[in-house]
Amino acid sequence: MATPSRHLSVWIDRPPAEVAAFVARPGNLARWAAGLGSAPVEEDGAWWVQVPGGRARITFAPPNPFGVLDHDVLTPAGETVHVPMRVLPDGDGSEVVFTVRPAPGTGEDEFARDVAAVRADLATLKAVLESTTAP
Repeated sequence: MATPSRHLSVWIDRPPAEVAAFVARPGNLARWAAGLGSAPVEEDGAWWVQVPGGRARITFAPPNPFGVLDHDVLTPAGETVHVPMRVLPDGDGSEVVFTVRPAPGTGEDEFARDVAAVRADLATLKAVLESTTAP
């Protein structure tokens, strides 16, 4: 039986458009998404991060007024992982919702580590965006 997806969220005291613009800039990944990789770099219009086993390409959904921040991760093994992510308006702030899906063959312990890593990344995103120097 497959492990169901987990929908994680964090409330951020910033307007949705500001949150979405920050998250959608791959160059900002190193500031909040340690679980995704490190050293984001743009080459020939594509964004890459360093991950265990090589480099992964990150491609975000085109800018849109709906807060859709879905992105695809092309792994060093050539597999594409689709990552659903949204910024939802909530009063004067935003709720960021990130869906964590287990990869085929992922055990419960590994999936729990993935969920914990995303929770940590979302907490970092909140801290960065709510700091006085953001974005």
